Amino acid sequence: MKNVSKRELITIILGALILAAAVAVDKLLPDFPWYARLALYLAAYIVLGLEIIIDAVRGIFHGELLDENFLMAAASIGALAIGERLEGVLVMLLYRIGELLQSVAVGRSRDAVSKLMDICPESVELVTADGTETVEPESVHIGDVFIVRAGERIPIDGVILEGSSGLNTAALTGESMPVDVGPGDRVQSGCININGVLRVRAECVHEDSTVSRMLELIEGAAARKSKSEKFITKFARWYTPNVVILAVLLAVIPPLLFKGEWSDWIYRALNFLVISCPCALVISVPLTFFSGIGAASKKGVLVKGSNSLETLAKCGTAVFDKTGTLTRGTFSIESMLPADGFSDDELLYYTAAAERFSTHPLAVCIKETYNKKNGEYASALEHEELAGRGVSAVADGKKVFAGNLRLMRENGIEAAEPDSIGTVIHTAVDGKYAGCIVIADELKDDSARAIAELKKAHGVKSVMLTGDRKRIGEQIAAKLGLDGVYTELLPEDKVGNLEKIIAESAKNRTVAYVGDGINDAPVIARADVGIAMGGLGSDAAIEAADIVLMDDKVSKLPLAIRTAKRTVGIAKQNIIFALAVKFAVLILGALGYAQMWMAIVADVGVCLLAVLNAMRAMKTE
Repeated sequence: MKNVSKRELITIILGALILAAAVAVDKLLPDFPWYARLALYLAAYIVLGLEIIIDAVRGIFHGELLDENFLMAAASIGALAIGERLEGVLVMLLYRIGELLQSVAVGRSRDAVSKLMDICPESVELVTADGTETVEPESVHIGDVFIVRAGERIPIDGVILEGSSGLNTAALTGESMPVDVGPGDRVQSGCININGVLRVRAECVHEDSTVSRMLELIEGAAARKSKSEKFITKFARWYTPNVVILAVLLAVIPPLLFKGEWSDWIYRALNFLVISCPCALVISVPLTFFSGIGAASKKGVLVKGSNSLETLAKCGTAVFDKTGTLTRGTFSIESMLPADGFSDDELLYYTAAAERFSTHPLAVCIKETYNKKNGEYASALEHEELAGRGVSAVADGKKVFAGNLRLMRENGIEAAEPDSIGTVIHTAVDGKYAGCIVIADELKDDSARAIAELKKAHGVKSVMLTGDRKRIGEQIAAKLGLDGVYTELLPEDKVGNLEKIIAESAKNRTVAYVGDGINDAPVIARADVGIAMGGLGSDAAIEAADIVLMDDKVSKLPLAIRTAKRTVGIAKQNIIFALAVKFAVLILGALGYAQMWMAIVADVGVCLLAVLNAMRAMKTE
């Protein structure tokens, strides 16, 4: 069996055989010397229990007096001392079997998550003046060129210089559909090159690459504990010493006050010690969250800690940035509305001429569109940037204005805003209105579906915070079915509005903020749970976030909430189940209705069932 130590398996089998021989001698050979019988039981006990006793002694010296090794050692030695030899050895045998089964279950869970960690190549084929050289990823510098062959993982984020291929991005995004890439495309480390040979220029050092940051997030997740895990830690610190005190009182008080049999009450007290081990809680609850984080990672959702997963499970309001989050963050011409006397081509011709030397994102969009349709620009002179309004230029000897409605009115040109979603650039030629071009930031394909699913499946309200104009923000909100929108906001305004939303939310519900830009970092940090886009998001936003969506798909948010709710639900099931069974068996043990082997079976059985239940959190949709 995988995840099973051969040494542990041999120890259990050898101990079981010696114990079986001792029992056989006891039952079948009544005349066998008592010391020989005792020697067989002691031999079985030493094989099975010596390591546990050593660990218990070591724990005492390290300040871990009441751990499970101490409880098992005390219970089994006590059983031997009162003549319950079979019970004493059986406790150790069943405990070792239980520990073995638990390690198998936990090992399988960790293996599933560890596969996520195996996405970092150990070497890079670096291009040098003398050909190629195989080096470690840590040796690659920004600007170095390396080769990625078919079937290999990309070691460092970079830009393709030569070659084209399909990339398997499943390790990062959870998506199985290959992504086609070619010269000029940016590629992320951890992706697998399916076919072809790529020459890539490194855009960062290894420690700053996507795969390194991803592994750092996964490895650091264990340090950020959820409230459930903190509760279990505190509970175990309070619970274990108290049950040990109760066990001592159970062994001493009844014989003193009621003149009962000392051996009977000591036996009950030893049972009490065996049952009291809180290992089911201590193991299963952290494992549940670990499995949930692993399940989310498989789908391209990186959770920085189980506390974030628990907070997300209670999400009642999701607040979104617009550009790059609900929209693609890339501008395109939505429509061209020429005035009488002008055609689409003429409108684009003069607008592109006026915007020719501008670096504004809207100007770049117009020039890119013009370059695809036409060859040469009009000869543009006297180009002037008009702050907050647009540009002016002389194109083919004609005075051209291109900008907003305010620019048109300043120059006595009549124009009106069209009823369209997007930013409008109005153009006038020699004092005559030529029409307008509507430029829009395209909505992501999955934005509307994500908002609908949040509302329908999880009852989550959706709100958008944007610096865009009110009309555009409200049109997008209506199109996506958002519950609220705040527009024309500066970064500091976003924080203020988020705090208002948090103050108005229900006490038992949390507020998540989803963003991607550097200006979103303060809002992400302020939210109950901050979520950043990992593909195109800024480093500041990713650093501030509690959760990262690796492929920038908003539709991963409902999936993350489902995973969080399922994980927290399983953790609660384990807590309730383990405590209920534990207290029930403790009472039975104190009343003398549970023998020691039953107590250990109950303890190990509960732990094993809780661990198996925790592994359900690993399942992904």
